[in-house]
Amino acid sequence: MSLYHTRPTVADIRAMKVRGQKISMLYVTTLEEAAAANAAGIDMLSIEGRFFNPEMREAAGNCFVQVGLPFGPFGRLATAEDYLREAFRFMAVGADCVYCAASLDIQKALCDNAVPVIAHVGLIPSQATWTGGFKAVGKTAESAKAVWDHVKRLEAIGCFGAELEVVPDRVGEVISRNTPMIMLGMGAGAGADAQYLFAEDVLGHTTGHKPRHAKTYRNFAAEYARLQQERVAAFKEFISDVETGAYPAPQHAVPITDAEFERFVASLEA
Repeated sequence: MSLYHTRPTVADIRAMKVRGQKISMLYVTTLEEAAAANAAGIDMLSIEGRFFNPEMREAAGNCFVQVGLPFGPFGRLATAEDYLREAFRFMAVGADCVYCAASLDIQKALCDNAVPVIAHVGLIPSQATWTGGFKAVGKTAESAKAVWDHVKRLEAIGCFGAELEVVPDRVGEVISRNTPMIMLGMGAGAGADAQYLFAEDVLGHTTGHKPRHAKTYRNFAAEYARLQQERVAAFKEFISDVETGAYPAPQHAVPITDAEFERFVASLEA
């Protein structure tokens, strides 16, 4: 749990790495998840731009928030100017850093304008076709060296950190120990600076593929299924009440005095 009683800064997050303090990180999509993460003391949140607004920033409280800038094919951003404009917009709302998986020149443009940038190395979902699809990266010496080289290029342009996704744990540890960047590990072993999971995996309501690194702490899927059954049952009872006349009952109706009602009826006959 974070030591900070106020929202940490980039310098604070860097200091956590220097101290060897492990960083907790969650990907969230709802106000309820953000508020729960804040109440629990999660250090960092990852929030896609489409979910980030003043209400989400308020719900996130003292969590350090990374806001995702959607990469070209998955969003409407293409040029460095596009990314800068969007980054500044999110920073004005309260983003603490931005996620950007675009080209080095675009990432550098953000860094050059003092925007804290989180890049992505290893398995990069938006670029997975180049590394063979959605599978681990860095399992050969050559592949691991390519991840290392990517990290060093990101260092050189001034990135604050990078998501380190699905690489062998020993590779992840070597990289994390030998870069000043914050390495946000997702399936990258215990040696990464942060451990990053999706809230839906933690809460047990993942749809589709559940990755190897996911760990479930609660079974929300069963609770959601129970709530859905309760919704259906409640709707059926409503239908029955409508059909039998049990709803609306007198307490659901707006009253009118006898005198006023009689005057109303009389006005219709006039």
